[in-house]
Amino acid sequence: MSRGKANKNPNGAGTIRRRPGGRWEGRYSNGFDKDGKQIQKSIYGATQQEVRQKLAKVVTEIDDGTYIEPSKMKLSEWLDLWLKEYCGDKKYSTVKNYRASVRTHIKPQLGSIPLGKLTKTDIQQFYNRLLKPPDGSQGICPKTIKNTHGVLSKAMSVAVVNGYIRSNPCVGTILPRVEKHEVEPLTDDQVALLLQMAEEDEEYGILLKVILLTGVRKAEAMGITWDCVDFRRGVIRINKQLQKRPKKDGGVVFASSKNGKGRVLKPAPYVMELMKKRYEQQIRQKEDASVAWQGWQTEAEHRTALAFTTLFGTPLQPQTVYNHFKKLAVEIGAPNAKVHDLRHTYAVLSLQNGDDVKTVQGNLGHATAAFTLDVYGHVSDAMKTASANRMEEYVRQIPGI
Repeated sequence: MSRGKANKNPNGAGTIRRRPGGRWEGRYSNGFDKDGKQIQKSIYGATQQEVRQKLAKVVTEIDDGTYIEPSKMKLSEWLDLWLKEYCGDKKYSTVKNYRASVRTHIKPQLGSIPLGKLTKTDIQQFYNRLLKPPDGSQGICPKTIKNTHGVLSKAMSVAVVNGYIRSNPCVGTILPRVEKHEVEPLTDDQVALLLQMAEEDEEYGILLKVILLTGVRKAEAMGITWDCVDFRRGVIRINKQLQKRPKKDGGVVFASSKNGKGRVLKPAPYVMELMKKRYEQQIRQKEDASVAWQGWQTEAEHRTALAFTTLFGTPLQPQTVYNHFKKLAVEIGAPNAKVHDLRHTYAVLSLQNGDDVKTVQGNLGHATAAFTLDVYGHVSDAMKTASANRMEEYVRQIPGI
C-alpha cells in the first residue's frame, strides 16, 4: 500500500491512511453540523491495526448511541467548574479541603491534561509521585493521598454524569496503604491533674471539662447556646458547631454538626452542675466587663447566647483554645496531646466503665457503631484484665474444674 493513500475500512465504517510522519489516521463520521454538512473526526495510532481497532470501537458506539466525544477541556478547567457549580451541597469546610487538594496537589501535576485524555496510568503515576517524589524529597502521607484521590474521583464521576468522559479513570487505581494509628487517651493520672488545674482556669476550665466528660468535639462545645441546655431534664442538645472563616466568608459562624445530625446528651449530673456554674460565671463576667461587654445585653438574649465566650462576651477563637490547652498538656505530662484527645479519652473511659458501643456511638455522634468500633476497637490493659477476671470467675464456678 502506498503512503498517503486512503483505504476503505473492511466494515465500511470510515477510512484509514498512513500520514507523512509515519502515524496512522482513521477518519469517521459523527452526525451533521447545523448546515447539514457531515462532521468528520480523526483518531490516530502507531500501527494500522491499532487504528482499525479504535475505529471499529468508535463506530460501534456511535451505532449504539453510547459514543462520547473526548473532551478537550483541560482537567484544571473542569476542576474549577466542578468546585464552583457542583459542590453547593457540601459544607464550607469540605469545599475548603477540596480546594486545597486541587490547588496543592492535583492541578500542578495533572491540570494541563485534557479531560478526555486523562488515563488510569496518568493518575496512578500521579499518586506514586506524591508518595515518592522523583527528586528524592519527602513525599506526602498515604492518608493525604487517599483524600486527594477522593476529591479527584468525585470530580471525575460528575464529569461522567455530564457526558464529558465515558468512565472515571480513578477507578481501579491502587492507593498506598494507610497505617492506622491507635488513639492515645490521657492516663488516669493526667485526667485527674487536668481536672484539678481546670478548677483554677476561669476562662477555659469549664469548657475543657465539658469536652472531657461528654466527648463533644471542640467546635461543638464552643457552639453550645443556652437554649440547648435543659437544666430541668439534665440534657444538652448538640445541633451545631462554631466555625471561624475568613471575613469574606462570614467570619465566626454556626455550622451544622459534622455528620449533619444533632444529638441529645444525658451527661453526668456533675456536667450539668458545671453548666450551671458557667451560666452564673458568665453573668459575673458581664458585670465585671461593664461597658466593655460585647455579648448578650438582655436576659432574653442571654437565653439564646453562646455558653462559652471570652471575658468580654465575644465568641471563642479555636486557635486560642488550642494554644491554651497545649500549655496545660505540657504541665500534665502529655505534651503531644491535642484538644481532640479529650474526646478520645472520654470514649475510652466510657468503654472501660461498661458503656456499650451503641451508647458511646450515640454520645460521640458517630454515624455508625461500626465506625466507633473501628476507632476504639483496641482494648486497653484495664479492659483486658477485667475480661480475664470475668472468665476466671466463670471457670471456677464450674464443678469439677
